[in-house]
Amino acid sequence: MTEEPVSEIQLLRSHKIALIEILSADADFVLQHADSRHLLSHRGYQLVKACRIPSEKVTELLDHVIQKGPEAAQGLLKLLKDQALHETFPKLEFMKYLQVSKQTSGTKETPRKRKQTLHLQEIISSKKIEGPRLVGEKQLMTVARAIGKCWREIGRLALNIHSVKLEQIEEDHPLHVERVFAMLRYWRTCQREKATAARLHSLLSQEDWALPPESIDFLLEPE
Repeated sequence: MTEEPVSEIQLLRSHKIALIEILSADADFVLQHADSRHLLSHRGYQLVKACRIPSEKVTELLDHVIQKGPEAAQGLLKLLKDQALHETFPKLEFMKYLQVSKQTSGTKETPRKRKQTLHLQEIISSKKIEGPRLVGEKQLMTVARAIGKCWREIGRLALNIHSVKLEQIEEDHPLHVERVFAMLRYWRTCQREKATAARLHSLLSQEDWALPPESIDFLLEPE
């Protein structure tokens, strides 16, 4: 019998529950990266984007990629091993250990092989994960210089900052760049451990307030 590679689709399905739990922390971030790699059709992107509940959005994304076929599944696996995603979702580190292996066609998984797989999963789940790096002061100032007159809209819609707080920031800081910088710092304080550079990039890359990629793509670069 000839040997066939274990399907990328099979890998995604076997880790689907864990991926939904991890990626639901910022489903929009994953969706934008998946779309940038052309892993979804236009209709598929619209269907996923329409989901309001993060876990449902991730589930729809995974199902769409799986249904699209092996090529899309392979692309998603590569994305899930990308450093940008690991900075936002440190628990994705276990993806580094997953590889498309080979298995004799028509044979079943032996108890020994299954035991070895479970043992590897235990090692991965027990591995201490280092928390994501927060966005730095220098990065915030660079972003602040890229935001123009629409800073209040970005604050309200992208960063979910109340209008009263934005008015207070405007009164306290007469210079435009200082206002925007103060707004971004306030967002970082409110978000705490979620205030990563990758997450900020995701928030500023969406909808009508999206900033030019060349002004914020540095947020995705490793430090």
